[in-house]
Amino acid sequence: MTVEASVPPPADSAAGTRAGHYGFGAVLDSERIKIVSVRSTVWTLLATAVVGIGLSAVVTSAQAARYSARTAAAQQAFDPTHSSLSGILFAQLAIGVLAVLVVTAEYSTGTIRATFAAVPRRPLVLTAKVILFSVITFIVGEAVSFAAFLIGQGILSGKTPTASLSDPSAVRAVIGGGLYLVALGLLALGIATIIRHTAASISVFVGSLFVLPIIAAVLPSSYSDDISRFLPQQIGTVMTTAHYHGTDTFGPWTGFIILCAYAAAALMTGAALLLRRDA
Repeated sequence: MTVEASVPPPADSAAGTRAGHYGFGAVLDSERIKIVSVRSTVWTLLATAVVGIGLSAVVTSAQAARYSARTAAAQQAFDPTHSSLSGILFAQLAIGVLAVLVVTAEYSTGTIRATFAAVPRRPLVLTAKVILFSVITFIVGEAVSFAAFLIGQGILSGKTPTASLSDPSAVRAVIGGGLYLVALGLLALGIATIIRHTAASISVFVGSLFVLPIIAAVLPSSYSDDISRFLPQQIGTVMTTAHYHGTDTFGPWTGFIILCAYAAAALMTGAALLLRRDA
């Protein structure tokens, strides 16, 4: 009787699910190790920085060289903040790839079975991935956005009008560049959770960025304008523009909320399918 009383309850019993066996902190730490220990994370984040800062500098240099040849109306409409953040709209591809790999890498190697065996509460795993990815992307995205802005303004100085971080609109656009990458990355993560295949998930993500605008552009203008304003690429353009106009589709924060709604819908759909499908 003494020996039997000392035997711990089975892992799948009510006692086995106590926080003492595994809590959210342990799941979060496990997912952190997975993300930071693979080379794909380093390379995609490095690509985000190189593309986001490098292409912004290239585009800004080209616009600075052509500024004097522009018409007066074009010079007046020139937005130095958006020019210096133009690389953000290309860095989104690297962030999307990272988001997809955070989910699909485990499916491609089969290690997702071990993950769900260790943590049967699958939404807990997805929540940990979302939190860690959001934190990493926010830090990197904001660093890239601020670096691109400061370098870009240095390139434009003395050749075109420049912007300053003392301008609230410029600060909003720079912060918006990092937030855009976070929201778009979460959308990609949700797509990957639904599809579970790397190539297919990346294809759908890239299609939502570049194929849908092409389709919308060939539609009659009465439909094209209404559709285009809801597309992620257009939302990102407005978010990284300092002085948007009344003719723009949405304000920057309204667009950001819409983009977050897309990400939330994809993640909730993925979470529902995560509970219904086999690993």
